[in-house]
Amino acid sequence: MNGMGVLKGLAVTFRHFIDTYLEDFKAGKKRYFTEEGIRQRASIEAKGIFSIQYPEEKLPVPEEFRYIPFLVYDEGENGERALRCTSCGICAKVCPPQCIWIVRTNDPVTGKPVPAPAEFYIDVDICMNCGYCAEYCPFDAIKMDHNYEIASYDRFKEHIFDLNKLSKPASYYAKIRPANFARETAEREAKAAKKAAP
Repeated sequence: MNGMGVLKGLAVTFRHFIDTYLEDFKAGKKRYFTEEGIRQRASIEAKGIFSIQYPEEKLPVPEEFRYIPFLVYDEGENGERALRCTSCGICAKVCPPQCIWIVRTNDPVTGKPVPAPAEFYIDVDICMNCGYCAEYCPFDAIKMDHNYEIASYDRFKEHIFDLNKLSKPASYYAKIRPANFARETAEREAKAAKKAAP
């Protein structure tokens, strides 16, 4: 019979419409703007409306989610920052769209390179979020961020991240990727123990 497909589709929509009110009545205020409500609407058992009210509500991203790279620094006891990056340039070499630019620091007396970047830039509009830079970095100095809200009106001022914008503490990395951080820390400690052993 002509039109049955349309009627079936409308029946699904109507069922979701009714289920929304039933779920709202069952869950009460916990259904919206709470972590529990977001988890329930994102689950496979969701009934009724399951859309998230972005930007007030945000879906939690998985640990392996990757967006713009950032540089990791270790915090000292006196609050000083020790950037892990040695400006070796491997990340810039493996970057498929070539969106990373590094300027090495040189010793003013000898003119020899110092293992620290003087300048470090990433054009986030060109970055394809592949994660090669983080994967190939031998010093665990560059990691992929979870922050995806970087829209702005000024492409040149806001979307070319410099050393200051890219630098984030190791504690931030531990917060967004706890399993990876624990694994990398254990590997680093095992290597250090192996070197220290006679």
